Amino acid sequence: MQHALEDTHFDNLEEVRKFVDEWMCTDFVKAGAEQGLTPSDVVLAADITFSCVADPQAAKDMVFGNCGVLTEISPDKSYVEMTGIDAETSQDIAEAINGKGGRYLEAQVQGSKTQAQEGTLVILAAGDRSLFDECQSCFEAMGKNSFYLGEVGNASKMNLVLQLMAGVTLAALAESMALADRAGLQQKDVLEVLELTSLACPAILDKGKAIIEGGFPTQLPLQHMQKDLRLSLGMSDQLEQPLPLAAAANEVYKHAKRLGYGEHDASAVYIRARF
Repeated sequence: MQHALEDTHFDNLEEVRKFVDEWMCTDFVKAGAEQGLTPSDVVLAADITFSCVADPQAAKDMVFGNCGVLTEISPDKSYVEMTGIDAETSQDIAEAINGKGGRYLEAQVQGSKTQAQEGTLVILAAGDRSLFDECQSCFEAMGKNSFYLGEVGNASKMNLVLQLMAGVTLAALAESMALADRAGLQQKDVLEVLELTSLACPAILDKGKAIIEGGFPTQLPLQHMQKDLRLSLGMSDQLEQPLPLAAAANEVYKHAKRLGYGEHDASAVYIRARF
């Protein structure tokens, strides 16, 4: 949405709200969804509210902000947080929801834009077990598997561990492809050989193809991958667990963001590795 807003002139906040409503909500309303103007409106209209926004700060703003979720939470309301956040943020939200008598579940997702469209995500949940059970029909529509991991925070921690693996692996792939190009090797040959080895997996092969094609269509925004690496490093600081590879990878993603590739796919980290 950022590029669309940058190219559009607005005279007041109401024009911005109207643009966002029309741009983001039209298809959902056509499909039968009801549109609310604020997070509190959505909670008021639903027994169970699912939220998936950009980052921990956005997740907090949804709950604690003006006309936020917390305004309408009551003992007959439940809240499912699907944003990729750290355990501390999730615990803060859970405490606030539970404090008003509501039920809370964190449900982190593993998967790309394509997997979301296909309904094949992997869902990592923690928190209220009864709410997890009640959400199974929704989780089955979104993903192929859902896991209950116990107390609030465990799902966030698991998600960050997996994102750490993905982020470091992708950075290594980008550097390897850059080295191959500099050495005069054909990158398509590298990928063809790689496909025959034990390193072959859908994620690496898909990102390798994106690097070769150079288009970087967004499956997971690079800025979100960098955010998850940053949160992983925060968790490691608390636990005094060294993560030297993650720290180095995080710097590479940060540089790629400064080059303007934050909203491109995470595979655009290749641009930083190459140049």
